[in-house]
Amino acid sequence: MTPASNSSSPGRPAVARRTVLGAAGAAAAAAVTLPGPASAAPQTKPSRPLPGGGDLGPNVIVFDPSTPGIQSTLDEVFHQQESDEFGTGRYAFLFKPGTYNGLNAQIGFHTSIAGLGLTPDETTINGDITVDAEWNGGKATSNFWRSAENLAVVPANGTNRWAVSQAAPFRRMHVRGNLNLAPTGYGWASGGYIADSRIDGHVGPYSQQQWYTRDSVIGGWLNAVWNMVFSGVEGAPAQSFPTPPYTTLDTTPISREKPFLYLRGNEYRVFLPAKRTNARGVSWGNGTPRGTSLPLSRFYVAKPGVTAATLNRALAQGLHLLLTPGIYHLDETVRVRRPNTVVLGLGYATLIPNNGVTALKVADVDGVRLAGFLIDAGPVNSRTLLEVGEPGCSAGHSANPITVQDVFIRIGGTGPGKATTSMVINSRHTIIDHTWLWRADHGDGVGWETNRADYGVVVNGDDVLATGLFVEHFNKYDVQWNGERGRTIFFQNEKAYDAPNQAAIQNGSVNGYAAYKVADSVTTHEAWGLGSYCNYNVEPTIVQHNGFVAPNTPGVKFHHLLVVSLGGNGQYEHVINDTGAPTSGTSTIPSNVVSYP
Repeated sequence: MTPASNSSSPGRPAVARRTVLGAAGAAAAAAVTLPGPASAAPQTKPSRPLPGGGDLGPNVIVFDPSTPGIQSTLDEVFHQQESDEFGTGRYAFLFKPGTYNGLNAQIGFHTSIAGLGLTPDETTINGDITVDAEWNGGKATSNFWRSAENLAVVPANGTNRWAVSQAAPFRRMHVRGNLNLAPTGYGWASGGYIADSRIDGHVGPYSQQQWYTRDSVIGGWLNAVWNMVFSGVEGAPAQSFPTPPYTTLDTTPISREKPFLYLRGNEYRVFLPAKRTNARGVSWGNGTPRGTSLPLSRFYVAKPGVTAATLNRALAQGLHLLLTPGIYHLDETVRVRRPNTVVLGLGYATLIPNNGVTALKVADVDGVRLAGFLIDAGPVNSRTLLEVGEPGCSAGHSANPITVQDVFIRIGGTGPGKATTSMVINSRHTIIDHTWLWRADHGDGVGWETNRADYGVVVNGDDVLATGLFVEHFNKYDVQWNGERGRTIFFQNEKAYDAPNQAAIQNGSVNGYAAYKVADSVTTHEAWGLGSYCNYNVEPTIVQHNGFVAPNTPGVKFHHLLVVSLGGNGQYEHVINDTGAPTSGTSTIPSNVVSYP
């Protein structure tokens, strides 16, 4: 493909087939031995600083309204990525500000589409941005790993279709019409995420089982299946769980929107939205959004093939990281040590740790922003894949928190992968805003021990907030929360499908590990809108004692919980602790608890 540049629009690029593209990033200068006396120790010349900025690589495809063949380029990438669930293709479509007519951008796996304006309305598509499920027999339950951001859409027939499940954010969008979250034919769909968006018409979830919408404006919401959660959404339905199952919070306690790339004239910059407290509605509704920006020259623009050592050199030099689309194999941990560092991925840039290392560690410092990338576990077990803060750290970050946004973790599916714990949050006041941690239940390298992963996320830090927490299929606890004053708004979980027998999940004398466990030592915790589902399809007689476990104390509060047995493949005895009716039969009807204790 023709690389994108900072000053010109490329023509229609040729799309490579299922290959990792992009030249390696700038390499370290070779050490040079200086001449000197025979008895002198050899000396080395200091390495030259790594450059910031540069082109965005061949898999970032930039359009302006005059670019020829936009539709054919969109179609070519989609035909490659439509069903390529575990392939190596990674793409980002970026649209310069302006108006684009008659487009239908179908978005497949590992593909992102975004506008380059400072607000969504600077880039308008008269047409559609479409996700459907024809490739999967009309079921959208595997429509993962794709995104739409920072665009205005005027749907051709009045309704835009975005039929997705996990890891498919719809952020900072303006739909000048309706939004349909179900596939054609209303096949199954299993959850998703909208943030900082305006939908002028209604949102129709139809067959969507659960959904989380944050800090947005909608014209209406048509229905609910199991678990629909809203925080800070103007136009949201009134709270009514469980009939219908709407959980509605008037505001989001703390939010800070995801960083994004935009153009100021011909200069690429990264906008860093400001933190909001008690947020409601979109962040961009009154003109220029609040926040700061950085020039691309302050970023090391990484290409696939670059080494972890070079990424660490760039970080130590004071550069931020922009990960362009592709696969990054890491033979050492990438370490973020400086406050306010940004690590931003485009087009589902994917980090794969080799030899059992941790992919990424963040020091306990203010204001780090991690956003927009995927971590794939390697074949050698990693103790952890992502760590935020060091064990035992206690500094406060309430004024300038660390944020983890659209950071996804996958264990198995692309081949055998293992990790004892996917994500560990040690730093106080961290915001986890939309993550999906997934131990694969299908694809290559899948089996109870083949892609073993005991824990999804472990939260040790105090005052951590999770908005949009999706964690599935881990061998033990999907979520283990040890920190004080934690809060979760929306949680979606499925227990591991592939447990071979009851003994494999036995937790001492307890049947199974809960999906979400709050440690016995915790005195204050609160959560809203949580669901756990079991589908023990290898051994349907397995019994899970409960979906949620927490200390029975007044400061630990849960609102609107449910458990579901999918078709009778396994059953729950209770919802939380020993409270809540058991599931039974094959009817796939939730057992609900409105509040606990």
